Amino acid sequence: MEARDPELKKELDATLHARRELGEEYDAALVESFLEKVEQRLDGTVDRRVRRQLAEQQMVVARGARPPQSAEANFGERFGFAIVSLILAIPLSAIAVVNANLEGLIVAWFGIVGVNAVHAARGWPWMRGRREKSDWET
Repeated sequence: MEARDPELKKELDATLHARRELGEEYDAALVESFLEKVEQRLDGTVDRRVRRQLAEQQMVVARGARPPQSAEANFGERFGFAIVSLILAIPLSAIAVVNANLEGLIVAWFGIVGVNAVHAARGWPWMRGRREKSDWET
């Protein structure tokens, strides 16, 4: 809605003219009627703006554009993943040693380090292109 809406100005002029003709006993009804018209205009304006913003967001999503994420944004996720994997490494190490001695321990730790390396590499620029083309991640 523009600051000086000619249609709304006409409505206000008509309301003021009707007040002069009808008298003060109809003030409440006239003001309420005018406010309903203002509210309808505001609702229409807000509705148009919301539809426009939704359409813009849908266009951005349709183009596949994503906001760039910095390495600091994923730090908490990577740190948490590392902590959880180290906590799980204790029972995995025990199981590996009991079942396959030193060779099992080495294989278990290669697996733990490998999983952490792949998870950390997701933030690297050369991995971003591969990650976006992945079919198994939704």
